[in-house]
Amino acid sequence: MTDHYDALETRSPSERDADLFARLPGVLRAAAQAPAYAERFKGIDLATITDRAALAKLPVLRKSELPALHKAAPPFGGFVASPSGSFGRLFTSPGPIFEPESVNLDAWRGARALYAAGFRPGDVVLNTFSYHLTPGGFIFDTSARALGCAVIPAGPGNTEQQFELIEAYRPAAYTGTPDFLKILLDAGKTAGRDMSSIKRALVSGAAFPKSLQEEMKSRGIDAYQMFGTADLGVVAYETAAREGLVVNENIIVEIVRPGTGEPVADGDVGEIIVTTLDPHHPWVRLALGDLSAVLAGQSPCGRTNMRIKGWMGRADQTTKVKGMFVRPEQIAEIGKRHPELGRLRLVVTRDKEVDVMTLSAEAPSSGESLRDEVASTLRAVTKLQGNVTLVAPGSLPNDGKAISDERKND
Repeated sequence: MTDHYDALETRSPSERDADLFARLPGVLRAAAQAPAYAERFKGIDLATITDRAALAKLPVLRKSELPALHKAAPPFGGFVASPSGSFGRLFTSPGPIFEPESVNLDAWRGARALYAAGFRPGDVVLNTFSYHLTPGGFIFDTSARALGCAVIPAGPGNTEQQFELIEAYRPAAYTGTPDFLKILLDAGKTAGRDMSSIKRALVSGAAFPKSLQEEMKSRGIDAYQMFGTADLGVVAYETAAREGLVVNENIIVEIVRPGTGEPVADGDVGEIIVTTLDPHHPWVRLALGDLSAVLAGQSPCGRTNMRIKGWMGRADQTTKVKGMFVRPEQIAEIGKRHPELGRLRLVVTRDKEVDVMTLSAEAPSSGESLRDEVASTLRAVTKLQGNVTLVAPGSLPNDGKAISDERKND
């Protein structure tokens, strides 16, 4: 519980923030060498972006926008100043989104996540993420090798051949999806193959429910979760404390109101936004479309960085009502115009084949005048008629949902 990858993980939060934000202006200047960032930063004094409040004023770049941006200005949408030939590997993910790999030893910042999961130098790692065109396989491969492990580049599938590799090389650790780990173990048991060397795992890419965690434990495998993306690499990872996920070093994570760039209070569910500090290929306020929340306090494992509760759903709740799109940022705009309100949730249903919108709003009082004012704002912002219900403060769920589409698709 007190074994750490390096001293960065246990420095004081104030020391960490001072380091990150001292480096940030230089990274922003490097980013501004790329035409798309230069346009976004126009009129902003980047030297003043030295704390979280200032960072929150910079524009958000949504991952959902990247396919169109990359198509318009291939390969990287104008967000990368360095030539393609200066990177180590060049990948693509569905969209398509094009991703370059830095030439750094631990390009995807994953070694400390593996270390927290019990991987150690000299371990043999069976890596079952795909190596074909997408970054997944190489994220874990380069991270394990940076830690000093040997890697079996197995990829997914071909279980019979994987049994041979496992029995020959006796890997102590596994990386891949939790689903494939179960498939491999079940198939190995049926075939009478010896899988007993695998004692540790770092899994990602699919849900890892409590029931499956317990099953892995019963089979002698200590398995941990990691949250990351093909663009960023490892964002946060589980530790021996088993309390949320610790944010990775050398990145800045914000949790914001879905559809906006506005930070929410600690503990409130919002969208994950990440800024990286690699001047060769910086990401500035990349909104991932995934929901999470800050977990209060410091991890019992001794790591002092921010913790998040893990993946809690998708932030993009855009829906169509009576032929018109309604977006989370519109619900946020209603909240801005009525600061006395707490959480807001727009529920969309159908009544006799007609779409119906009802906005529930936490309010200090249930007066008819306030309800009418909010209804008027709802109509002005969405261009649609809707009902408004005022509810008691704290009564709406803290799940990050601004829009709940409850129409049945019969």
